[in-house]
Amino acid sequence: MSWFIRKDKGIQTPTEMKREAPDGLWYQCPSCKQVMHTREHKMNAYTCVHCNFHEKIGSDAYFSILFDDNTFTELDANMISADPLTFTDTKNYPDRIRSTVSKTGLKDAVRTAHGPMDGVKITIACMDFNFIGGSMGSVVGEKIARAIDYALANRTPFLMISRSGGARMMEAGFSLMQMAKTSAKLARLSEAKLPYISLLTDPTTGGVTASYAMLGDFNIAEPNALIGFAGPRVIRETIGKDLPKGFQSAEFVLEHGFLDFIVDRKDLKDKLASLLKMIG
Repeated sequence: MSWFIRKDKGIQTPTEMKREAPDGLWYQCPSCKQVMHTREHKMNAYTCVHCNFHEKIGSDAYFSILFDDNTFTELDANMISADPLTFTDTKNYPDRIRSTVSKTGLKDAVRTAHGPMDGVKITIACMDFNFIGGSMGSVVGEKIARAIDYALANRTPFLMISRSGGARMMEAGFSLMQMAKTSAKLARLSEAKLPYISLLTDPTTGGVTASYAMLGDFNIAEPNALIGFAGPRVIRETIGKDLPKGFQSAEFVLEHGFLDFIVDRKDLKDKLASLLKMIG
């Protein structure tokens, strides 16, 4: 049994010879704290294999999940925010935009694209919360409006994936105007009898909820997504009462008639494709 016993003393392994697990190999679920392989988490549509917690993901992940073979054509990829109000808080708005672009690799809080989803041609707009809290500014509204124009011109269904903290304060009234602009474009989509599906993810709040997020022919959500206009704390302080358990969760909103159904992200592509094929 000598192979279990170290004969020589003081053996040291040089630093360059030590083997460690590479960064990003494992994923720990923030909900149940269980650990799984990152590849397994990705293959499970970024949901926990133990408790089904839906990790917050961005447009890259949604596009890879929904578009066949991750094949799509992005629309208006280089559109970037101006500074209509010469706004300054802790830093100038243009400086904030530049630093966020550098940090995230995104140009703004939404990406739009078209391509095949289970063989069905579709136009998708997907918000990225990493870009200034997914806030809705002029670029977000304009890109969504142009994506709807593309859907109209090419007779494709339109899917909006919302994840946002609401309107972008740095653009004030210009931001709020996007609520009306996108709603008007969606009215044209309805007149053309093209389906609009709105997917609400965690969180969907503020002016986004008050406009395009709730105007779908089908309003759907991911499990346990926070959905609301004002935050629970603001509402509690306004009405002076405790809120019901689970208030503003997707399940609560579904129970009160504001959603059509809740869909697990692993089933999202199949459910959407089946729905679109069913309605023609």
